[in-house]
Amino acid sequence: MKISNWRATICVALSLCMTALVHAEDKEVKFNSLKLTVPESWESQDPSNNLRLGQFKIAPVKDEGESEIYIASFPGGGGGVDANVSRWISQFTSEGRKVKVTQGKAPQGDYVLADISGTYKQSIGPPVRMQTKEVPNSRMLGVILMIENEGIYFVKFTGGKETVASQEKAFRKSFGGSAETEKPYEK
Repeated sequence: MKISNWRATICVALSLCMTALVHAEDKEVKFNSLKLTVPESWESQDPSNNLRLGQFKIAPVKDEGESEIYIASFPGGGGGVDANVSRWISQFTSEGRKVKVTQGKAPQGDYVLADISGTYKQSIGPPVRMQTKEVPNSRMLGVILMIENEGIYFVKFTGGKETVASQEKAFRKSFGGSAETEKPYEK
C-alpha cells in the first residue's frame, strides 16, 4: 500500500471514530409524541411547574447566569403560533431588542423558531404572579413544532447570549431543525 493511500485510510478511520463518539454523546428523550435528540451535557431536571412536560439545565459559558430549556404542550394549541411568538417577544424589553423569526420543516413536522436577544424579563415565582426581573445580555430560542395529528409543542431555551450561542446547533439538532433551510416566517 502506498503511503498516501495508507494516510487516507487512517484519516477515514479516525473520522468515522470521531463521528461515532460525537453521536454517542447524544440521547433520545420523549415527551408524549415529541422526540428530541439531546446532548448528554443537557442536565435533565424535574419540571419546575405543572405546565411543563420536561426541562433541562444548561451549563453556563463564563459567568453567565442560569440557562434552561423547557418543553410544553397545551390542549388546543396554547393560543397558536402568532400569539406565542408575540408573547415571547414581549418577554424582552423593547430597548435594544433584536428579533428574528423563521420557519422550517423538521422530520416530525413544520416549525417556527423565534430568536430574540436583549434584556430578558425573567419570571420570578409562579407565572400567575407575573413578577419579573430584568436580565441584560440574554437570548431566547423558542420553537413551536407542529406534529401532524399529534399537537403543538413549545421548546424554549433562555439564558445568557454566549451560553445560548454555544448550544444553538445542538438546540436545532434536538428537534431536527436546520438553519440552512429555514425561511423568514410568514403569517
